[in-house]
Amino acid sequence: MKDYREMSREELLALQKETQEKYEEAKAKGLKLDISRGKPSAEQLDLAEGMLTVIAKNEDCYSDAGEDCRNYGNPTGLHEAKELMAEIMGVTAEDVIVCGNASLTIMFNTVSRSFTHGVMGCTPWSKLDKVKFLCPVPGYDRHFGVTEYFGVEMVNVPMTPEGPDMDLVEKLVAEDESIKGIWCVPKYSNPQGYSYSDETVRRFAALKPAAKDFRIYWDNAYGIHHLYEEEDRQDKILNLLDECKKAGNPDMVYMFASTSKVSYAGAGISAVASSPANLAEIKTYMGYQTIGYNKVNQLRHVRYFRNLEGVMAHMMKHAAIVRPKFEAVWRVLERELGGTGIGSWTTPKGGYFISFDALPGCAKAIVAKCKEAGLVITGAGSSYPYHKDPQDSNIRIAPTYPTMEELETALDVFVLSVKLVSIEKLLETR
Repeated sequence: MKDYREMSREELLALQKETQEKYEEAKAKGLKLDISRGKPSAEQLDLAEGMLTVIAKNEDCYSDAGEDCRNYGNPTGLHEAKELMAEIMGVTAEDVIVCGNASLTIMFNTVSRSFTHGVMGCTPWSKLDKVKFLCPVPGYDRHFGVTEYFGVEMVNVPMTPEGPDMDLVEKLVAEDESIKGIWCVPKYSNPQGYSYSDETVRRFAALKPAAKDFRIYWDNAYGIHHLYEEEDRQDKILNLLDECKKAGNPDMVYMFASTSKVSYAGAGISAVASSPANLAEIKTYMGYQTIGYNKVNQLRHVRYFRNLEGVMAHMMKHAAIVRPKFEAVWRVLERELGGTGIGSWTTPKGGYFISFDALPGCAKAIVAKCKEAGLVITGAGSSYPYHKDPQDSNIRIAPTYPTMEELETALDVFVLSVKLVSIEKLLETR
């Protein structure tokens, strides 16, 4: 396909007319499609139906240690639930606290506690003149939303296929004591699907931050969300908690994970893993916050999945549903946009998203054009702090929720919108 950037004004105008006609045809269908969030489809949620009956009567509600999971107690989680989450996170049960259904809640609480009470004896952030967080971009909008809510100044750090720009990370944290954390999605990152290299993980573990209360917020949201069963087609990363211990920085990381996209998105279990000192501080906080999380749900997960092998077998069922949708996106984008020079995209081996980069200055217009034709996609700029993409080029594609038929229709609208907006942008320079 010819590169649009090399076309003459006459060629672009002819192409614009042809594409506009196709767009109007799509628009006339009165579509109502939504691929804005990375939600599991109903078909994926159906996979865990056995969880609904694995605990069916009163006598099923007792843990291995004989605890009545219907009652108060054990606020840090059932031991068998800790073991399951530890296997998923690549740590030991002693490193883990099991919480409610969402790891985002743990992250929010951790930032909140740092503002009100400080981190391990350091000055509470609320008493400081300025608090900053490093934000790999493009990145996870909900992470950025947490720090924006608390008034944290967010500093962009470019992402690479190996992870964040570590030269910049090392420089910034060493020079600026007001930098208190960094958001990370280390495996199949949101939205690009990149996984951090071994060197990147080791450099994180060896950071020398100016702030004693600097912490790495290591969100393993997609750690077991592979698209392919073959091991050589699955990304693997080093365990940061282990590497921090080796580097003499055991307290520098909080690791988060959940089963939100493994079992039920609204009824999973979550966990935080960290050093003994960090966990002790979290336990103190939890002692005032809760009598205990849903232990019946923790037990339900353990009884259903049993161990990591059971979890991974279940995830391959997810992959069988999700993989064709990712491949459909790549196929359509390559067929319609390959060689045109007006867009590029990632081809991750796992996770929930594909990152699309349009010509600079086009993302907002593309999203608006899609909406006009009945397609809702993630807002342009959402993958950057304050929703401000300096290039106005990045768009996150979330292919998991719609049916295949809906996805293919959505992709038709998307590529037509990309073409129309790109042609208009290029015509401005002709």
